Amino acid sequence: MNNLEFKNIKDWYLSGFDLFEKKLNGESKSFLHEIRKDALLTLSSLDFPANHNEEWKYTNVSPILKYNFIPAVNSILPKFSKKEIEKFLFSNFDCHLIVFINGIFSEELSEIGALPDGVIAGSLRNIVKENPQLVNNYLTRLSKIDNAFNALNTAYSFDGLAVIVPDGKVVDKPIQVLYLNSSGDELILSQPRNLIIAGKNSQVNIITNYCGFDQNLYFSNIVTELYADENAVISLCKVQDESHDAFHIEKLQASQKSNSLFNHYSIGFGGSIVRNDINTLLDGENTETHYYGLYLANGKQHVDNHTFIDHAKPNCMSNELYKGILDGNSHGVFNGKIIVRHDAQKTNAYQQNKTILLSKTAKIDTKPQLEIFANDVKCSHGATVGKLDESSEFYIRSRGVPQELAKSMLIRAFANDVIETIKIDQLREQLNHMIFEHLHRVEIHNQ
Repeated sequence: MNNLEFKNIKDWYLSGFDLFEKKLNGESKSFLHEIRKDALLTLSSLDFPANHNEEWKYTNVSPILKYNFIPAVNSILPKFSKKEIEKFLFSNFDCHLIVFINGIFSEELSEIGALPDGVIAGSLRNIVKENPQLVNNYLTRLSKIDNAFNALNTAYSFDGLAVIVPDGKVVDKPIQVLYLNSSGDELILSQPRNLIIAGKNSQVNIITNYCGFDQNLYFSNIVTELYADENAVISLCKVQDESHDAFHIEKLQASQKSNSLFNHYSIGFGGSIVRNDINTLLDGENTETHYYGLYLANGKQHVDNHTFIDHAKPNCMSNELYKGILDGNSHGVFNGKIIVRHDAQKTNAYQQNKTILLSKTAKIDTKPQLEIFANDVKCSHGATVGKLDESSEFYIRSRGVPQELAKSMLIRAFANDVIETIKIDQLREQLNHMIFEHLHRVEIHNQ
């Protein structure tokens, strides 16, 4: 473990690129490598975010910049058996399973069943090698580089999830994606580059599950691009359950065409520093977008959720509900921005952020933003922060319920608005178990 001065961290990543290129073998001839080299130049000219940047005002990333993280492709990839990864999987429902170890696809651990004709689900690296025409009009086109973390991901992009659903195809079974990270003796930089494309009148349901195999320090730096064509339906449920000391940053950029539906669920159980940037462009009429978020943190964990919904066309609807449960000395941040552009008449946009603080030392910074440039719209936003309802707790305890059980019942009720939106029953129950496991409280089951 080698500490670096803040100003020299870029030199570390820039100097590792030569070794990365050597690991690519023939892949350095692909269109993606030109994108990588351009991103490397961008990285050399960008600074990592600091607190004087308004978008990063409440999140200090300097702890991430003190370590020499090694891109996973430049290190030795750990080996796991199917038995070893079982405890990290959501189970008891039928799904296609795709596994990444330190951001690199594992064919031997994945179990991808029969997919509808033309549907592709698996490794982005393999598609870039075998069928680049499927992705070259999308990869890096949706997500622009906003900061040095995005540039770092693009410069070292090697592998990640690729899901391509052609026009008219419906993937009946959910796709479960396990991103399992393990540092071992090295400080690993895991950098999945994910691409999800749903064609006209298609449907797909994806669960992404980010986990740490051990409690070692590592850094997940992710970029996900998502495209929903006309009448497409995409549900993406992200569960982030990294090791307690890990760092996790993801930028998701989605673009929707007319009559499409995008449901995004974000269930976060923290890490040392976690940052989620979730952005959607509603780029067609009668488009619908739903964001549901639940984030938990304890100890000294820091969780920052930034969302941005861009209403660019008329007759669209967005709905956003984010809830936080903070304990110990944890710090939560929520910044939700909605913009309704001049041509986006008949827009309905709703946003709500609610947070409960379970300790006197937990804190939240919340900033809902609404910018409206059209005049025929229905929009609202709001934020509430408080403790568990003492009168409700007193009422429950007056019925002979112990204090910890009463608190657990109230936590369950608070989280339920988000958890109940998830359509897979078995996944909902497993997430409920994880909530109480992380809060060290008594678990409550639905009757």
